[in-house]
Amino acid sequence: MKSCPKCGYENNRDSALMCGLCGGVFPEAAAKVKPARLFRYRKDFAREIADNKLGSLALLIGFPILIVMLGLAFDLWFGVGPWGAIAAVAIAVVLIIFSYYEADHTILEMSEAREADPQADQQLINVVDEMRIAAGLPMPRVYVIESDSANAFATGRDPEHASVAVTRALMKILSREELQGVIGHEMSHVHNFDIRYMMLVTAMVGAVVLLADGFRHGARFGSFMRRGSRLGPAGGILAVFALLLILLSPLFALLLQTAVSRKREFLADASSVELTRNPLGLAAALDKLDQQAVIEPLPMANRATQHLYIINPLRSFTMNASALFSTHPPTEARIRVLRAMAD
Repeated sequence: MKSCPKCGYENNRDSALMCGLCGGVFPEAAAKVKPARLFRYRKDFAREIADNKLGSLALLIGFPILIVMLGLAFDLWFGVGPWGAIAAVAIAVVLIIFSYYEADHTILEMSEAREADPQADQQLINVVDEMRIAAGLPMPRVYVIESDSANAFATGRDPEHASVAVTRALMKILSREELQGVIGHEMSHVHNFDIRYMMLVTAMVGAVVLLADGFRHGARFGSFMRRGSRLGPAGGILAVFALLLILLSPLFALLLQTAVSRKREFLADASSVELTRNPLGLAAALDKLDQQAVIEPLPMANRATQHLYIINPLRSFTMNASALFSTHPPTEARIRVLRAMAD
């Protein structure tokens, strides 16, 4: 991986010709490649939004496949014939419909968010209105979480059904310019259709973990292997594969969850700067939120919802931390990129 000399973004492939965040051309590419060819590699916000929509579609296809595979493992485990796979398909359909139409309400309830009061929370509502006008979006519903931990997230299936939630502590510790940067970040998630993808991930990761945990605790290992052995050598191999799937599916779900958010956070930061024209405002806000998150964790957050927040509410990742299981890039890297934009 190599860093961009313009914005400092570090997650560019060694073979990349242009920065994946700011679109800056690497010096070695500029010297060797014609400008017309470089233009084909440029990835603007519209293409990122299209990629997010494709990602949502891939998630809707891939998740039922994983559920059906777990259902087949259930068949082999309990010996119920095809009913396990049929039940798994039914569960997948119900969960997809539920996550698309109702997951945002569930997330808000889990977060103990209440709708913002037009009098007490007037500044927050005004800032949300400013940022949604700048982004050309309809007004989202605005929520407040009564917590001493400073954080924020957006959720919903599309811009017409979006919600933005911030904690009480965030409004207390941030200036108006810093609040604009945070709300601009969340409105960018709405505009870029990140909210749909992340909402689906929240519901589906939770479902996979729940099913896998139920399977692991629902039967004894020995009886599971004996059912597979009745089918001969092929059945034994299938039994081992099914067992590995059940054991590893929560890990697959976690990797999916963490991979979703990292680049989208950088993109939302950049989109927020596009709305506010003030990279230093968001940089200062992220610095405050990161420091405050260490002192005061957010009790309403959990593993299924951690990727929604602007700052990871469960753990702070440093520059030398492994990115494999991190739902967010290191905050200091995000701040460095934002400060580079101001230079």
